[in-house]
Amino acid sequence: MATRGSRSEKVKRIFQQFDGNRDGGLNREEMAALVVAVNPRVKFSDEQINAILDEVFRTYAEFIDPAKGLTYDGLLRTYDDGAGDVDRDFDALGLELNPEETIITKGASEASSSSIADERAVEAQKKQRTAAWAVSPNHGIVFDDTWKLVDDLEILIKRLKSKQEKVNNNSNNSNNNNADAFSDAGWSRELGPSTELSDKRIYWEESSHDYNVFVKELGVLRSKADGARSREEAFDGHMAIGRVLYEHQLFKEALVSFKRACELQPTDVRPHFKAGNCLYVLGKCKESKEEFLLALEAAESGGNQWAYLLPQIYVNLGISLEGEGMVLSACEYYREAAILCPTHYRALKLLGSALFGVGEYRAAVKALEEAIYLKPDYADAHCDLGSSLHSMGEDERAIEVFQRAIDLKPGHVDALYNLGGLYMDLGRFQRASEMYTRVLAVWPNHWRAQLNKAVSLLGAGETEEAKRALKEALKLTNRVELHDAVSHLKHLQKKKKGKKNGSGNGGEGGPFIVVEASKFKTVGEKTTLRPDLATALQVRAFQKVTRLGKCDVEGVRKEMRDNDVPVSYSGSGGPTKSIRKPNLEEILRRLLVSLKPETFQGAIKAINERILSVLDDSGSGRVDMGMFYAVIAPLCGGHSDKRKRVAFEALLWRPVNEGSSQITKTDADKYIKLLRAIYIPSHGMSEMLEVHGEEEAGSSVTVTFNQFLAMFDDPDWGFGIMSTILKLEGNDRNRHGNHVCSVCRYPIIGSRFKEVKARFSLCNQCYSEGKVPPSFKQEEYRFREYGSEAEAMKAKCVCFSGQSHKKPIAA
Repeated sequence: MATRGSRSEKVKRIFQQFDGNRDGGLNREEMAALVVAVNPRVKFSDEQINAILDEVFRTYAEFIDPAKGLTYDGLLRTYDDGAGDVDRDFDALGLELNPEETIITKGASEASSSSIADERAVEAQKKQRTAAWAVSPNHGIVFDDTWKLVDDLEILIKRLKSKQEKVNNNSNNSNNNNADAFSDAGWSRELGPSTELSDKRIYWEESSHDYNVFVKELGVLRSKADGARSREEAFDGHMAIGRVLYEHQLFKEALVSFKRACELQPTDVRPHFKAGNCLYVLGKCKESKEEFLLALEAAESGGNQWAYLLPQIYVNLGISLEGEGMVLSACEYYREAAILCPTHYRALKLLGSALFGVGEYRAAVKALEEAIYLKPDYADAHCDLGSSLHSMGEDERAIEVFQRAIDLKPGHVDALYNLGGLYMDLGRFQRASEMYTRVLAVWPNHWRAQLNKAVSLLGAGETEEAKRALKEALKLTNRVELHDAVSHLKHLQKKKKGKKNGSGNGGEGGPFIVVEASKFKTVGEKTTLRPDLATALQVRAFQKVTRLGKCDVEGVRKEMRDNDVPVSYSGSGGPTKSIRKPNLEEILRRLLVSLKPETFQGAIKAINERILSVLDDSGSGRVDMGMFYAVIAPLCGGHSDKRKRVAFEALLWRPVNEGSSQITKTDADKYIKLLRAIYIPSHGMSEMLEVHGEEEAGSSVTVTFNQFLAMFDDPDWGFGIMSTILKLEGNDRNRHGNHVCSVCRYPIIGSRFKEVKARFSLCNQCYSEGKVPPSFKQEEYRFREYGSEAEAMKAKCVCFSGQSHKKPIAA
């Protein structure tokens, strides 16, 4: 990575290259020449050139000299805002950087001396030894006495650093061990010219005596800043102290200074923005978001003064929202940043990544391709583009894109891991294991990569290697599924040895055969039908991903009661209580408040893909909240009767039914069909078409709660599958001792389906898919379901008792 000095020098060389009349500014003609020269592959029309220049001259108005044009500082600001790539443009122009020119001095050029602190007699040596932000005309040091504070603070930090600085070169925490290996967060760290954070995170021993001494001495400097002659000078002092602390990664102390600056000038954008950055680095995403919102409010109320900073604020606000798991809301701010600054490749990359995160793959691909067009060497954008393409089924192209990301950054963990997953999906297990091996070379403690390596080796037929990889994964985590996988591998090895000795069953040449559904019979009323279980398992999987079961249905009722939604009118003219998706996300965050951010992101993705895509069939971005509440109620926590009651109340809450104790037949029919279209894929498309074709028919006919229950519980035309879902909720964590599935050989968790004649057992999944061992080929199969081992023992006792009563009495 280029240093700040070389970066600013490159911008200066570019500026000098196009400042033809040497007046210290780039007029429209000179700027047009620059735009064309750094984009040699693009054929601009005159209209496009004029539009770009209008945007630049409007956005960076405070850097425009009416007589000369855009100043050097203005051009530097455009690059700092992400409007271009300095290194790419410098190379495209064929320029060279002389080593002796990399330090900015007062007399380096007319362009720089005309705009950097020429109103103040600040010594050149200060400019050389202090970060670039300090001499920025809009965000640097204003008062001479502030320089004294900065000098004293630099001495204190140097003293502290010499005693106890710890750079994480040999830390056991591999997450911090490879700063260049992971996708860059992409957040704008600064307002204007400044150094970026160091690639290596510095860890300070905050509990040490030296650090406590430093904090006390820092307090003395803060007192001096507070004792300044004016409020403006005190503000300048605290901002400078905060910036120096931030540069040295003393984020907690920097936050204190920025907070004090906020108190001194509450309407200034800069301290709020910097405080937000500190809070984000410290992992306090919610507080970070609040500071960025204050910065946004100050920028919007400040007129054109802060207009050029809005894209940076939007980007960081979006990232802080993602930190809370609010991906749909983050998308809105990334879009705003990209609209305000169309060349902001980071905003486009983040937008694409967030869209991918909510399952909107086509839109994600478009945004990521635009980011790559603006910055072809953006490895992170290539990585996320590959993931989006894979999700769309364009696997060969995805492989090429992933490989490009790895070529750009050979140790890119995300790209290597995701490419491994793609190879696994394609059945190319050897290549997959190679990718996971490369991940582990960079991040040795990546237990998921270790587990996937074991699975890919097993798929490649390397059982011994797979077993070793699994044992390594067990050293990294003690998750129960790993123990199950080890047991599974051991059983497979025993089976393989048995076959070699001639004792194994030859079967049909495979581990199982698939039997048509009509040949699966049930014994007893409690045994679930195979098709019902297959559907219920899919719904239960969705319920687990979304964690809706953790949301008590009473919370949905409370949302309807306490947070009413304004009535709006759809295209068809009917009144609805609809809100935009980001606002819906806020409601879901309240309902699922206990979820971690990354878990909540997964929940939002599943809900957006499966529910919101159906409810927002027109693509307006708005969702009917009454229908949404009714759709999620059956999967929420609570008694089944209460769930159905809340679903009915949600339909009553809709404007067309409000104030009544009954719902319209149209609403009831539409709800049941939506429920089936969303949760029962086999009936999805046909019933979705029916739903969107009905509007007014039957609107005068009403349905009582009891009639609604009859419609809901109908096994053929309603949501009768709910009884099976409830059964899965109750027992899908139950284990059955040492019983393993006779097909997949994994320990049985959930219900156990025992074939009463052949006496083999199947797990939920294998039973639902109609799989049976090849050695038990029969005309039909009769299964009894056991929800727990206690049930099985009880049935066994009843069976023995019945047999004893049938014995003949001795004469």
